[in-house]
Amino acid sequence: MQQPSTSSPPAQPPPAAAADAPSPAPAPTPAPASLSPPQAAAAAASPAEPALTAAQKALRSKPSRSPEDPEKKIKKLKDVEISFPIVYGTISFWLGKKASEYNSHKWTVYIRHANNEDLSVIVKRAVFQLHPSFTNPTRVIEQPPFELSETGWGEFEIAITLYFHSDASEKRVDLFHQLKLYPEEEAGPQSTKKPVVVETYDEVVFTEPSEAFFLRVQNHPAATVPRLPPGITLSSPGPMEHMPHDKKRYDNKDHPLSQWYSNFSEADELLKLAAARQQVQAHIAKLRRQLSMIEGMPQQSRGLSVPGQQYGHG
Repeated sequence: MQQPSTSSPPAQPPPAAAADAPSPAPAPTPAPASLSPPQAAAAAASPAEPALTAAQKALRSKPSRSPEDPEKKIKKLKDVEISFPIVYGTISFWLGKKASEYNSHKWTVYIRHANNEDLSVIVKRAVFQLHPSFTNPTRVIEQPPFELSETGWGEFEIAITLYFHSDASEKRVDLFHQLKLYPEEEAGPQSTKKPVVVETYDEVVFTEPSEAFFLRVQNHPAATVPRLPPGITLSSPGPMEHMPHDKKRYDNKDHPLSQWYSNFSEADELLKLAAARQQVQAHIAKLRRQLSMIEGMPQQSRGLSVPGQQYGHG
């Protein structure tokens, strides 16, 4: 990930406004403290992360596979996929009267299970790559919750890399998230009580997993495990990799930020898909009515009316 240069003097951020005070104009998107003026302008012009759509449900991140040791034979389960729904994002709070020139917000970046189950069943460690203006910008988290908190005033892209336990036989997954500190204009003025939350839904999919991995996670609530295809039989469980968090499963449901988490339940997704289907069906019905009207016109009038209908002027 390319980061902005830090050789130029720091740009000055706009002064913080009073808590819940109305803003006459949309809040500018400031750049990190280390950006030069031209770079700050480019950062301010960068588009905000798009809102979540039902199509994001179809996203499925497949980890890159580790090279197999020819001396070590691993039994793979053909035509089998195990998926883990995940959410990654940021929650940022404006500090209000406590805000200083370069510390206007406190924010947390994280990756969690979509239903707040323990992700340490698959994740060995998570690496967050911050802007180089931060002290120690590469942060390694090796136990849940997989998150970190910082203060600042600039928005930038955060790279998140997930590393998995060895029995997953996968190397890693790379994710990218745009830190957002300032609310959209329609959301009203920024407040110390209501944070800016931006989350993305995804799924980590393990294709043709090892038998040992399947046996270890098949009954874990974080995993979505399909029925095995006919003809596949599992061996009796043998020695498995020791997971330091297996004895005491981490419960993310009592996290202090959980009240701000987005709900990515199956029911919500089905409602969104049903609403989208109704809109499409209504549009199709409208086009059919227009087509029937055109077909019912005399040939000469039909030729004159087609362009108007085509460009939406009819």
